[in-house]
Amino acid sequence: MENTSKKLEFYGGEWVSFLPFVIFITFIIITTFVWGSISDGALWVPAFSGLIIAFFFAKDKKVYADTIIKGMANEEAIIPIVCWIFAGVFATILRSSGLANGIAGVAASIGIKGTFFIIITFLACCIFATATGTGFGTIAMGMGVLYPAGIALGAHPGLLAGAIISGGAFGDNLAPVSDTTICSATSQGVDVPGVVRSRLKYALAAAVIVIIGIIIIGLGYDGSVASEVTIDYNPLTLTMLIPVALTIWIAIKVGDIIIATTIGSVIAGATAVITGLIDFIQIDPAQDVVKNALIRVSGTGLDRTVDGVLYSGINSMMQVIILALLLFASIEVMRAGDGDKRLLEVLGKIAKSPRGAEFVISAMIIILSGLMGLNAPAILTVGASFAKPLSQKYGISPYRTANLLDAQSNTLVYSMPWTPAIIYTISFARDSAVPLTATQVTPYVLYAYAMLAVMFVTIIFGIGRYDNMENLKKKAVI
Repeated sequence: MENTSKKLEFYGGEWVSFLPFVIFITFIIITTFVWGSISDGALWVPAFSGLIIAFFFAKDKKVYADTIIKGMANEEAIIPIVCWIFAGVFATILRSSGLANGIAGVAASIGIKGTFFIIITFLACCIFATATGTGFGTIAMGMGVLYPAGIALGAHPGLLAGAIISGGAFGDNLAPVSDTTICSATSQGVDVPGVVRSRLKYALAAAVIVIIGIIIIGLGYDGSVASEVTIDYNPLTLTMLIPVALTIWIAIKVGDIIIATTIGSVIAGATAVITGLIDFIQIDPAQDVVKNALIRVSGTGLDRTVDGVLYSGINSMMQVIILALLLFASIEVMRAGDGDKRLLEVLGKIAKSPRGAEFVISAMIIILSGLMGLNAPAILTVGASFAKPLSQKYGISPYRTANLLDAQSNTLVYSMPWTPAIIYTISFARDSAVPLTATQVTPYVLYAYAMLAVMFVTIIFGIGRYDNMENLKKKAVI
């Protein structure tokens, strides 16, 4: 990979570096309007095709090939992929144990159902995500446990999934340990605690809007829920709350979802086996499908197939992992071809006032994070090189700029159909009672739209534009 130091150049200029994304997104739009939905596995085709077509526009094919490898091997790509694998196994163990049915049974017995359960789910996900700083970890926890329980209680499927993602976005936006919080603060040269304090009012305002939205949308769906919901469940499934609580506690203490889910998977597996919720090994040659087993032997004995919670957990993540690798390659092509710089330069020329600067910073981060499907890299791209000098030019507080970067990067990145967050979410729902498509979830990621509304209102009225400026001046004098 000795040629990676060379600039990736395209026939047609730097804008051609967006070609893989253009092909990918265009395919999604067309298939959505023509066929109504598309599986995440089918998305491999346009993602791969975009990379192939762009290859012929590259002047140096070796540099282009090395760029693809660099994108797939980048730490930004590998970290979430590894997290997905470990979280997928943990969620599969919980799902196979019947925990979701146990939670649904208890909730039904005390009268919690439908929209009320969605609100509780959203608040629980907000707390978990704020404590751990991981949006994807929150989605894994919520979709693995709370989604199937909510479906059993008559909750609106799309709204429930959207509430889980919204809770993850809330924590990603607010948590002091979140990568977006750290990136946005450090890119503007301000302290993380100060940024979090100044950001709280925006996050809470958006959360209130989400709750109101859940109530309004859920009103028309609660009629399908019977007044008395009775769900049969094994009381022993509630023992699985012990590994769930321990996993959450470890994630909060350590701040690492891999460590938390590794320990959690071991404890959850042991608990499930000890309580008899999952068989450790089950062999049944007479059946084609054996559930809750680690090994399956089917047919005449000549056809041996590995199956069970470990295999199913890893296998459930394969489609989103392959798609993510292809998208990470597209991101690196865009970066290496300087397409992101051209986009930011164009947007940077539009700002003519403090309000205009804030709109431009918002547009930069929304477009880049939405295209990439990732927010921290977008913040790093925009933050120090463009947002900081632009805000300094118009006297905007660096705390305000950090808040714009973080808040706006946690909007469309969680709600567009092609983003990893949406694809990750529907991969968990695939084996549930109510599978989902991307377009069935996208409209209900209410936090994304609520935060957009909140931030644009603050831009129009100048709210928070000069946050902590007096303190900054005092520090400068000292």
